[in-house]
Amino acid sequence: MSSAPLRSPTLRPHRMKKDESFLGKLGGTLARKKKAKEVSDLQEEGRHAINSPMSPASADIHPEDTLLEENEERTMIDPTSKDDPKFKELVKVLIDWINDVLVEERIIVKQLEEDLYDGQVLQKLLEKLAGCKLNVAEVTQSEIGQKQKLQTVLEAVHGLLRPHGWALQWTVDSIHGKNLVAILHLLVSLAMHFRAPIRLPEHVSVQVVVVRKREGLLHSSHVTEELTTTTEMMMGRFERDAFDTLFDHAPDKLSVVKKSLITFVNKHLNKLNLEVTELETQFADGVYLVLLTGLLEDYFVPLHNFYLTPDSFDQKVHNVAFAFELMLDGGLKTPKARPEDVVNLDLKSTLRVLYNLFTKYKDLE
Repeated sequence: MSSAPLRSPTLRPHRMKKDESFLGKLGGTLARKKKAKEVSDLQEEGRHAINSPMSPASADIHPEDTLLEENEERTMIDPTSKDDPKFKELVKVLIDWINDVLVEERIIVKQLEEDLYDGQVLQKLLEKLAGCKLNVAEVTQSEIGQKQKLQTVLEAVHGLLRPHGWALQWTVDSIHGKNLVAILHLLVSLAMHFRAPIRLPEHVSVQVVVVRKREGLLHSSHVTEELTTTTEMMMGRFERDAFDTLFDHAPDKLSVVKKSLITFVNKHLNKLNLEVTELETQFADGVYLVLLTGLLEDYFVPLHNFYLTPDSFDQKVHNVAFAFELMLDGGLKTPKARPEDVVNLDLKSTLRVLYNLFTKYKDLE
């Protein structure tokens, strides 16, 4: 995070003056070698646990991940999952979203686990999203202070999410411990709850390595952690429709549906000398959607009611939302899509909106 005043500086132990005598130097050298061997042995033990037959995939083990107390457990994302394009996209979308929300605070997040663990950014993010002010210290450097702040922030988050049935898959310790899986669960829940104008990649899962120390030995296992499902399910819309079935079980028929809808929209847009070849991109700014709705209802939409050449995300969302209002005025049901999803080039959402029009106006000359 580039906003220097918000970072909690790492506390460094005071260095004692070394004994300059020969025996002092020798003793210090032997002590360092012994400590280095202990750490090396623990790291080797950790690597052996991760690479054991029950854990086929290797993981990047850091020294702090192997220094466990008896029965203590540590989790980390398998490196192969971190390289997955959908996982990378999820992280990037969430980082960009946070930075957009906090642009006025001059906060820039670069790495989720390093920039969010102390509660400072999470506090600012929640205050901005919920329009509230949390009673916490602005800057906390001690671990106790950071966890107290996190506790306050997460209690406020839980108060918002719990009544809506969100699964709370994070704790103060997991967030402060820089557990990326827990942080991602938290951010996805916040983005969905506050209807963030972003499109999260669907069906993102990661392999998580769980290391636990029992009877002095490290044991590991792999579990699959689901970070996102479908947009509809995450938004609480559990009723599946024909397009869910189409995308999941008959993708080969998708081109037929798209061709039918393109023929339908061009039949009417051609009256304005307009033509569509790509459904998801050409309807994303809402202009064609507004014009098409007016043509189908046989009226002219005043140009001052929408942006004819939108140049920002908000203007595009305004256009699509306005088109939805025109559809409602025409007696159609509310589209099973968000304006933000259409603007974000979500094909399934765009098809739902157009099919909504097609079912009513397909016989219109």
